[in-house]
Amino acid sequence: MKEAPKIQRRHVAAAVIGNALEFYDFVTYAFFAVQLGQVFFPSHDAYASLMLSLGTFGAGFAMRPLGGVLLGRYADKVGRRPAMMLSFGLMGGAILAVALIPSYAAIGVTAPLLVVLARMVQGFALGGEVGSSTAYLVEAAPVYERGFYAAWQGGSQYMSGLFGGIVGVVLTQTLDPASFTSYGWRIAFGIGALALPFGLYMRNRMPETLHLSDTAHMPEQKGRTAELLRGSTRPVVLGLIVLASATIFTYVTNYMTTFAETVLHMSETISLTATLVLGFCGIVGMMFGGWLSDRIGRWPVMVVPRVVYIVVCYPIYLWMVDTRSATALLVGTAFLQLLGTISFAPFYAALTESLPKPIRGVVFGTIYALSIAIFGGTTQVVITWLMHITGSPLAPAVYSLASGVIGTIAMALMRETAPIKLARRASAPALASAE
Repeated sequence: MKEAPKIQRRHVAAAVIGNALEFYDFVTYAFFAVQLGQVFFPSHDAYASLMLSLGTFGAGFAMRPLGGVLLGRYADKVGRRPAMMLSFGLMGGAILAVALIPSYAAIGVTAPLLVVLARMVQGFALGGEVGSSTAYLVEAAPVYERGFYAAWQGGSQYMSGLFGGIVGVVLTQTLDPASFTSYGWRIAFGIGALALPFGLYMRNRMPETLHLSDTAHMPEQKGRTAELLRGSTRPVVLGLIVLASATIFTYVTNYMTTFAETVLHMSETISLTATLVLGFCGIVGMMFGGWLSDRIGRWPVMVVPRVVYIVVCYPIYLWMVDTRSATALLVGTAFLQLLGTISFAPFYAALTESLPKPIRGVVFGTIYALSIAIFGGTTQVVITWLMHITGSPLAPAVYSLASGVIGTIAMALMRETAPIKLARRASAPALASAE
């Protein structure tokens, strides 16, 4: 096998931008859940319309595990690049469909059915994207920079959120409310579809990493898939728990736009500005967390910020609800987002480094997809329902806290995988014997 080359900037850009575009296409639905509910799920009850819209958002998650298994297996057998090409093409076609589907008023029940179908295709595509692209970034990265490069997986997702927020703010500033609900959201989806040819071109020029030899501190393992899976039980189980917690954190924070608009009764502009804050702080937190984990280890960067998050989460939500001010919303959102993303950034590398290469794409993609399918597709529906039956606007904080405690325990049980820490441990006995 050839030695793994140092990844080039254009290859990083291809993987990162492609991943960002896929997540933009997927999460844009969440940003415009209120408007999509009015167009495709009209009801005299605003709560019922929003719940139907969020339920359709969740339908995209149902297909994620299938995409994780099939496209992840394809990535492990054929290559990372062809798997990423296929997922990107499927995502682009589905987002174009959502942008063009007529409203319920125009074609009746066919409209929401087509939206659900498009969301399922999106979910399948994204289920296969994450495992393939994460494996690619880790395999092509320099040994002592895997945390930083793998963090681009999460960083690119927040790039998509930032861009989606910018598009939303621009649309709310240039269109009146009626036009924004009628066709403004279609513009946001159309932008994602326009990026399809560009993304396919970039990804087609990426070098393959599947057949390159693994580098130091990530030894190659061979054997049957079942045997490799049995040997990876610990990281798989802990990974599922951590990803479940991370998913709930992500979709509680992504709900902030809807929360600000429907619960705090803020304007669409302020609500979508919170999305900009989430995107910017998510990128900063992810890249800083990944960089720091390459220097001091994965474990402390995962655990310490998450403990701080558990301590401050409820008081910050209480501040937002009591004051209902833009300052509390934006500052509180920024602080929580930074803590959460710094903590989860090293996890992408930690889990990937713990998995044998022959099952890396399918296992990472599948457990990521399972966590997302169960908790990503239900989180916003659950917290909306909890607020409705309890009358408490603090339900998102309670739900996020409960998952945060469980996820932090799982993180604390994960083994250290950072090459710099493993190298120090390996050299310690040699130094001791020399003395």
